[in-house]
Amino acid sequence: MLQRLESVVERYDRLTNLLCDPNVMNDPAKLREYSKEQSDIEETVQAYREYKSVSEQLDDAKAMLEEKLDDEMREMVKMEIGELEEQKEQLEERIRVLLLPKDPNDDKNVIIEIRGAAGGDEAALFAADLYRMYTRYAEKHRFKMEVLEANYTGIGGYKEIIFSINGKGAYSRLKFESGAHRVQRIPSTESGGRIHTSTATVAVLPEAEEVEVEVNDNDIRVDLFCSSGAGGQSVNTTKSAVRLTHVPTGIVVTCQDEKSQHKNKDKAMRVLRARLFDKFQQEAQAEYAGVRKSAVGTGDRSERIRTYNFPQSRVTDHRIGLTLHKLDQILDGELDEVIDQLILSEQAELMRNAEGA
Repeated sequence: MLQRLESVVERYDRLTNLLCDPNVMNDPAKLREYSKEQSDIEETVQAYREYKSVSEQLDDAKAMLEEKLDDEMREMVKMEIGELEEQKEQLEERIRVLLLPKDPNDDKNVIIEIRGAAGGDEAALFAADLYRMYTRYAEKHRFKMEVLEANYTGIGGYKEIIFSINGKGAYSRLKFESGAHRVQRIPSTESGGRIHTSTATVAVLPEAEEVEVEVNDNDIRVDLFCSSGAGGQSVNTTKSAVRLTHVPTGIVVTCQDEKSQHKNKDKAMRVLRARLFDKFQQEAQAEYAGVRKSAVGTGDRSERIRTYNFPQSRVTDHRIGLTLHKLDQILDGELDEVIDQLILSEQAELMRNAEGA
């Protein structure tokens, strides 16, 4: 591990020199590439330098015990050794985590797609609750959010809503939200007071840059039509709504939220690019692993990653067996406790794999 860390430090120092090179400073692409690479390893370098400093202090303190000391000084040195050993152990653990393989998409913005699944109107209302939960989460983290497409129901729910969340590390925090979310509660339309179970599916896609996914204009069929809505001013009389079909893959994206055809097309392209990027990644992973696992599934009640139980004010994440009786806070965007546990679980799995390799 120490040899690997020394290589990381050497690369960090090399990048520092490169970023001062006039040739690099005049090349925006290289400047951006080297700056990002240095930023990605900076925390590891700082932790290793702190580790080396603590190790040196610990060696010096242990050497002092070999000298002639009075009882009070000897006791103080022993206390210092205990504190330094604890610091060293904590730094070793932190460094092990920092050296784990990183998801190359972690720093990306995300596009989230929420759809009502099993449960009809109640599923659509639950989709609206999930959308609000992620909206509040984005606000708390000062992430920027933008609705790309929304398909409303007449009672305030969503058949489908697609939106982006922009901010450093957005994908690293929200990628675990992909899957089927289940709700257990008494619907407002239920007169008999019976608890119903419904589901909504969430897909979290890393937003791809144009350079990452090359989309050939000849592969896209563009259809224009009048937008539809709840009536009044929300319905356009001009053909501003856009449907993009990527012919080679059959992926279809529709956008009609904006009054401008140009804006709708731009939004639709962002979603299309993200879906293509996700598709290519899934296929690459399937080829490597020999199996493809769908993050969303069919949205059936049995395919769930998390349950929101209203009568018991309980939220359970089934992947890690975590149960919290904080339903109101979680639906208000207080997701960090759940996400932190999912990240720790992933890190533990990666460490087990690294040790078994």
